[in-house]
Order: sequence, then C-alpha cells, then structure tokens
Amino acid sequence: MVLSDVLLSPLGLVALLAAVPIVLLYLIRPDPQELSLPTFQFLVAEERQQSSTPFFERLSRSLLLLLQVLVVLVLAVGLASPYVTVSERTTVEETVLVVDTSASMQTSADGSTRFQRAVAAAESEVTGTTSVVTTGSGGAVVLQRGTPSAAREAIAGLGPTDAAGDLSGAISQAASLAGENARVVVLSDFAGDEWTTAVSTARARGLSVDLRQFAGGGDDNVGFIDRRFSQSSVTLSVKNYGDSAVTRTVRLGNAAREIRLGAGDVGSVTLPVPAGTSQARLAPGDSFAADDTVYLAAPEDPAVDVLVLTNDRNRYLTTALSVIDRVNVTVEQPPTTIEEGYDVILYSNVEDSSLLPGNVESGRELVADGGGVAVLAQRELPTKYGDLLLLEPGGVASGATVRQSAQTGLTTGIDFQPPEEYVSGSLRTGTAHVRLGDGSPLLATAERGGGRVMYYGYIEDSSSFKFNYQYPVFWKRAVYYLADREPLPALNHATGERVQFGNATVESPSGTTTGSVQLREAGFYRTESRQVSASLLDESESATAVEPLEERSGAAGNLTRVEQRTVPRPLTEYLALAGVLLALVEVGYLRRRGDL
Repeated sequence: MVLSDVLLSPLGLVALLAAVPIVLLYLIRPDPQELSLPTFQFLVAEERQQSSTPFFERLSRSLLLLLQVLVVLVLAVGLASPYVTVSERTTVEETVLVVDTSASMQTSADGSTRFQRAVAAAESEVTGTTSVVTTGSGGAVVLQRGTPSAAREAIAGLGPTDAAGDLSGAISQAASLAGENARVVVLSDFAGDEWTTAVSTARARGLSVDLRQFAGGGDDNVGFIDRRFSQSSVTLSVKNYGDSAVTRTVRLGNAAREIRLGAGDVGSVTLPVPAGTSQARLAPGDSFAADDTVYLAAPEDPAVDVLVLTNDRNRYLTTALSVIDRVNVTVEQPPTTIEEGYDVILYSNVEDSSLLPGNVESGRELVADGGGVAVLAQRELPTKYGDLLLLEPGGVASGATVRQSAQTGLTTGIDFQPPEEYVSGSLRTGTAHVRLGDGSPLLATAERGGGRVMYYGYIEDSSSFKFNYQYPVFWKRAVYYLADREPLPALNHATGERVQFGNATVESPSGTTTGSVQLREAGFYRTESRQVSASLLDESESATAVEPLEERSGAAGNLTRVEQRTVPRPLTEYLALAGVLLALVEVGYLRRRGDL
C-alpha cells in the first residue's frame, strides 16, 4: 500500500516535523531542583509511599509530551487529507430527476401504478439542489435547481398524461441542466430503446446517470390503436398484446360488437357515431386502462339542411349535395317564400326579376343566426344580393388562369381548374382562397357575426370543374363550413396533438384554459360553441409488456452494466475535530497540574 491509497495530499505529513522541536525541548530542559523542607518532609515521604510508584511518576511527567505529540500527529495527518472510498451517489449535492409521465406509466400491478412507484422513489432521491424534468413536450422543466422542500412539492404535483412521452428529449434536457458534479436519475419503465443515445451522450460528458426502472403488469393488454371515420361511422382497430387468444366486446352508444383476437392480432369493428359526445369501450378491461376507451365528439345536430334557391335546377350541384351523408337538400324556385329551419342557403342561377327582397332577407337572417349563405356566379348577378355578394362584379371574361390557391380547410388537396368564363371583379370584403390571373376571386369567404358568407366563382354551364371527382368533395367541405359543422376527423384527435381554440375558454378534463391547447389528457375539450375529443391511439405506447433492463440485449442492456462509480470522501474535518479535542485535553491537564 502506498500513501496515495489513503491520503489525497501525502505532502501534508511534513507537518510531523513540528514534533521534533517539542521532543528536543523535553530532552534539553534542565531537571527541576529539589529543595528540602524539613517541616513537611515527613508528610511528603509518607504520601509517596502510599500513593505513588516510580512507573506512574515517569508516566505523569511524560503525559504532557504525549498529548502534544498527538496533537501534532493528528493535525499533520489532517493536512495530508486522508480519505475513504464511497459510492459517488452519497457525495452528490445536485440531482436532476427525470420522471416519465407518459401514458404507459399508468400500467398497474400489485395495487399500484408504475407512476406511483416512480414518484415515491423520486422523493427519496432529492438532494440539497434538485431539478425535476418530465417527458412531456420533449422534456418539460418543472423545477430548476430548487430546494429539497420545493423539489418534493414539485414531485407531488406531477401526474401521468394520456399521451406518449419523449424520454430521450427529457434525458437530454436533464443533461443540459446538470452541473459539473450533478447526478441524473431517470425513473421510467424504459419502453423501447430510443432513449439509449441520450444516456450514452450524458455519460460521455462525465455525468452520472442512474436508471431506475418501474415495470410489472401490462402483459395482458388489449387496447384501441386506431380509429378512422367514413361518413357517419367509425372503424376502431383493436390489438391484442398478450400471448394468448382473447375475446373483447366493443360498445359504442347502443351498438356492441364482439371481437376475437389471437396473440398479437389486430382486428377492427365499424359502428355508427352517435350525435354529441360518446365513448367506445372495451370490455373487460385490463391492467392498462388508458387505451380501453376512445372518446368521440360529433355535432349535436348532425343533419345539415340545405336550401338551393334556383330558377335553373342545377343538377350537378344538387346531385353532389345529395350524396353527402347527413345532408338534406331542398330545391326551391323563386319567387317563393323561404321557411325557417335551414342551415345553409345556396343562391344558384337566380333570375333577378324572380328574386324577392324577402329571399335575400332570409339569407341575412340565417347568417345572423349562425348559419351560412353562398352565392354562385352567373353571367348576370342580381343586384338585390347586396352585402351577401362578396364580389364587386364587372363584366364576364374568359381565358383566365388560376394565379393563387391558399391551403385552407376548403381548398387543401383540390385542384381548381381555370374557368372557361367567369365574372371579373374585385373583392368587397372577406378572404380570397383562390384568385385568377387578373386578381378576380374564384372562391372567397367572410365571417359575419356568428355566420358565414361564401362566393363561388365558377359559372356552372361553362365550367368543367363540375365533372371533376373533387367537385362533391369541395361541396361537402363548403356545406359543412357554412353550417359550422366540422367533419368528424376534425373533431376527434389523438392525445399529444395541439388544437387552436382562439380566445375562447376551454373546459378540459382537468380544468380550464385558453388559446392553443396540447391534448395531454384523454377526454373532451369544450367551449361554448365547440367540442372536440382526445384519445390515446399509439401502438407503441400501448406495448406495456416491458422487459427488465438487465435482461435486454443491445444498447439498452449495455447501459445497465456500467460499474458503480466511487469517489474519495476526505476525513480532514474529523481529524481537525480530534486535534481540537486533544488540545482541550492538554489545556485541562495543564490547569489541573497547576501550570495555568
């Protein structure tokens, strides 16, 4: 054994030389001169015979030297910084905790979830300075360099989400927060192995990264992994992650279907979507309940009542509208009286002489009540439309080219062909989604109060767009837009997506918020005029049967076989305390002997 094995600064032992002059002083000092006092001689002689021996006399004379040498010895060894080797964990003052809040952490086993066990373990890892990072939003910093009490409060306020998490991003975020001697503790079920690169990178920086796995349960999981809408129906896909065949019942509203799945199989059922809000459920449930339910939002009144007001029955338009699910089409020929109860009014090829003022006023009232009105182009547009016509019409022109087509909910994926003839003009108000070469709008909309107004610039009898397979697709979008009926795919989302609600107050499953909302929880999100749903639909997140890290091969397994790092713990403060105590003993001894 060399001195460096037990001392951090062996050079400090040079201080032992201070003992040399102390010993020399004791050697060269003169012996005390004895004087005889006859008066007390007989008393002293008798006392020595009764209470002293030569050995104890020598010890008494050497005790002070021994104390002084010990003080020098202890202080010299303290300067040499003796140490013991301990686990690095016991010396860390700063810790960064990465807590997995992804949906799979809700998997239950033995009466508790993985997340509950992770939170309990996280509290025991708190040190003098603690940061807390979760797997939400690519690594959300909940607390940065907080006190122990602040860290425990932050941990207690955590909760699992119903969305997939980004463990790799969270570990990278933790590494960026960690100081030079900080320790990173990752508490997760470690599903997949995408996180391994982030761990390797952090360790390459010299950071200590501890992996704490919380698994158990999930071997029996059967869950929804996808849903697709067709007209007013939904097709739900279910996967069996277990090792044996299972039978599940899928219930939605008053409908129910039974599905049998072999090990690893995926099956589908198609069911009608009820109006309003509803839930598709798997029965019986299992250890991972988050993927046993799909939340569905649909309009309270799914039917859209459309009135086509025309003097020249537009069979292309009426045919396109009639094939749209839940759209009821009525065709009226002016002059006529318009009854209430319509959601959308379309003015197509209306003769100016037949258009009654009441027909136009009915359109204004419908817009004011939150409905929609569209004016379709014709060679001679009635002036009675007034503010319902977004175009300031000029003459009829030809030879146009499509100059600009914005990507909006009405136009995305639709190829608007140049019209053979069109009404040139400028936009009075609103937004042009498609413009022609001379700037004339081909498609424009305007929000007016609670309703909507649209201008459609194709003159039907001189346009080839009506023969395009995208023609009924466009009118489906247009009718749903004018009636303020969002299609089912736009109302139903996967957790983790972000939805814009504007300035409206949003009632979420856990409280209220405004603006752009990330759907972290499964359930319904409501405003006064709108409601959408969010459901966990992530095949990888539902794969809750997690293999223990120590049994894995590849990168994940290698990361768990890292040797325990140790560091020296100096004992200098203990030796300094011992030196002080010995000095006090020396002072006490001198006082008792009468030298002080």
